[in-house]
Amino acid sequence: MKKLKYLFLSVLFVSASAFSQENEQPAERQQGHTNNNKFKQLYEEFSTPNMFRTASGAPGPAYYQQQADYKMDIVLDDERAIISGFETITYTNNSPDQLRYLWVQLDQNVRARDSQSPLIEDSGIRAAQQASSFASDYLTDGFDGGFKIEAVTDTNGNALPHMINRTMMRVELPKPLMSGNSFSFSIKWWYNINDYVNMGGRSGYEFFPKDGNRNYIIAQFYPRMAVYNDVEGWQNSQFWGRDEFALPFGNFEVNITVPSDHILDATGELQNRKEVFTKEMLKRFEKAKKSYDKPVFIVTQEEAEKAEKNRAKGTKTWKFYAENVRDFAFASSRKYIWDMMAVKIGDKDVMAVSMYPKEGNPLWEEWSTYAVASTLKTFSRMTFDYPYHKAISVHAKQQGMEYPMICFNFGRPNEDGTYSDRTKYGMISVIIHEIGHNYFPMIVNSDERQWTWMDEGLTTFGQYIAEQDFGKWYPEALSEGHTTYPSRRGPAANIVPYMGGDQDYIAPIMTKGLNTYQFGNNAYGKPATALNILRDAVMGPELFDYAFKEYANRWMFKHPTPEDFFRTMEDASAFDLDWFWRGWFYTTDYVDIGVKEVKKYYVSSEPNEQIKEMVKRRGMQMSDLPPLVYMVEEGSEEFKEDMKNGTLLDNSPTLKEYVMDNFTPEERKNIKQPKYFYNVTFEKPGGLVMPIIVEYTYADGTTKMEKYPAQIWRLNDKEVSKAIASDKEIVKITVDPNLQTADVDTANNSWPREVTQSKFDQFKNKTDD
Repeated sequence: MKKLKYLFLSVLFVSASAFSQENEQPAERQQGHTNNNKFKQLYEEFSTPNMFRTASGAPGPAYYQQQADYKMDIVLDDERAIISGFETITYTNNSPDQLRYLWVQLDQNVRARDSQSPLIEDSGIRAAQQASSFASDYLTDGFDGGFKIEAVTDTNGNALPHMINRTMMRVELPKPLMSGNSFSFSIKWWYNINDYVNMGGRSGYEFFPKDGNRNYIIAQFYPRMAVYNDVEGWQNSQFWGRDEFALPFGNFEVNITVPSDHILDATGELQNRKEVFTKEMLKRFEKAKKSYDKPVFIVTQEEAEKAEKNRAKGTKTWKFYAENVRDFAFASSRKYIWDMMAVKIGDKDVMAVSMYPKEGNPLWEEWSTYAVASTLKTFSRMTFDYPYHKAISVHAKQQGMEYPMICFNFGRPNEDGTYSDRTKYGMISVIIHEIGHNYFPMIVNSDERQWTWMDEGLTTFGQYIAEQDFGKWYPEALSEGHTTYPSRRGPAANIVPYMGGDQDYIAPIMTKGLNTYQFGNNAYGKPATALNILRDAVMGPELFDYAFKEYANRWMFKHPTPEDFFRTMEDASAFDLDWFWRGWFYTTDYVDIGVKEVKKYYVSSEPNEQIKEMVKRRGMQMSDLPPLVYMVEEGSEEFKEDMKNGTLLDNSPTLKEYVMDNFTPEERKNIKQPKYFYNVTFEKPGGLVMPIIVEYTYADGTTKMEKYPAQIWRLNDKEVSKAIASDKEIVKITVDPNLQTADVDTANNSWPREVTQSKFDQFKNKTDD
């Protein structure tokens, strides 16, 4: 009965206090407001689930996607640097809609003489620029690029009406294309290939003046079907040069005619290997298919150097077939060294391939193919087994660009063959990144034209994990002083300068890439870091990896949206993450969490000043209160030094009486008696809500890590307090000790506050020394 009495009085006392706070009136009545709690659900931002896309983030029962199949005959004229083609597209309408016209992308038109892309840039007189760009800007009419469309016809050769609007071409259909039906039409075209080194561009050629040869990396080279889906209808947003591409899946039959001494590889499986390979190359290829630990040269450096000097006459046609890909690209040159090795992915072998001129060596033969193989292993572990039969890394002077099964990567040593750590790590990292793009967006086919981060951010996140794996699997690649791979993007601390920077030049991640201020940070760095933080500091690797893998498998060979990603991550983990998506992806808020105040308390039998004031304010007497255990702050008037030496039961007869009346003798033997009590107040000057990760350091040198979930901020977005009872004295408290949250200001992260010198004082002390 006595136990119930104490319980009743305690509840009564606490309830009265809470009731008073809830009904306390402000001095001046305030205006109401809408729900601006950072933990509210994203119902206003998200579209309503439907039969196409479900609330769980999975494709719905009515989900559809169009198909575009291509048959192409391509000719590369090396003498004039011209590419020409004739293609037949078979477009299948799997949507429930009837289509009156089709939209085709003409991305090369971004380099046409009448292109409007340069006109949207704020470009004044530059203080200095390269001679090539100066000449292009002021001394000539500019490069005559862009598609020259010679004919658009049906399969009977009849002309089809069409209209070109910059980088988009609308093809009128003879009659509406009904759901479930297909339509075939042909396009004949050509264009001048750009020198991407001097003119820029995602593809083109590099000219080598010493031997008079070109290295062609060819992409966006054919008129390509635009995407039609349930979200936007036709994705016919113009290509201004930055936002990349949204493309439907299909099958490709491509014949590419090039000079007979060129080495060529492309998207798809080579169909006429015996015709284009020498007998020696065939033998080496069969050997490479069984080599899992070391690349095999299909074309050696000696052979490549000979080819670039002694040009053969005539042409050769390479034939490829690619099934269920969203794009096609190729690389061709007589300068190529060619090596490859097998890598086991799931239950099949995939060929890891590298093509590079002698200018790439020794760096490329040392690391390129190993980077390809390592990346396939990591990304397959994080998503799904790589479904294609090969992955190719092609050397390009200043390029990093991706396409199905093939990518173009920079990284060139000095002419004497030496190279810096920066060049080595830069090359390995770009290869990892571009090979990783085979997964996002080549297979998990997001809309790059609208949501750049779904392509670049997810791949950069995977790149960080793959880089760390590479450092473990190939420690010999690490330079002296490095125990792990020195990743540039991914670690939380690396994004701090951006997130804590000038808000006038920062845009939310959920912004069209063309309209962002700092493209690299916005599309690559911040989303990758956000996912790293979500994995390590919020969800934990096990939950995150399961959900991330679920997203990849749900949407492989399909067209996901950001909502599909957000919803799947929650659906597969039972983690409510709306607060995280809103803060990191929809705002430019930053993380800043610190220790505002720490107070030490001891148990006492005497009421403290706070209780006395409360009783007086309520018109009560101290005798009206039930028996209570009081806490007094060290250093206050009520504090007595002997409290430090006494036990809890010694300091509070009320508590001792309760224990004696309500605990058995056996229970009293095991009762805990924490000696120290702390009230720790955490503050949040930054806008982002995040878990509070804290390290408590004790007087005996031991430490304890504690993570308070982000929901601790749900009722107070400014500051929160935690009561800490401890057997040991706390001598230090550190928020985010391992820099896991991208906290932009660590000056407030420690108690006692650590004194940090200004940069001026650091410089002054250094010079004084």
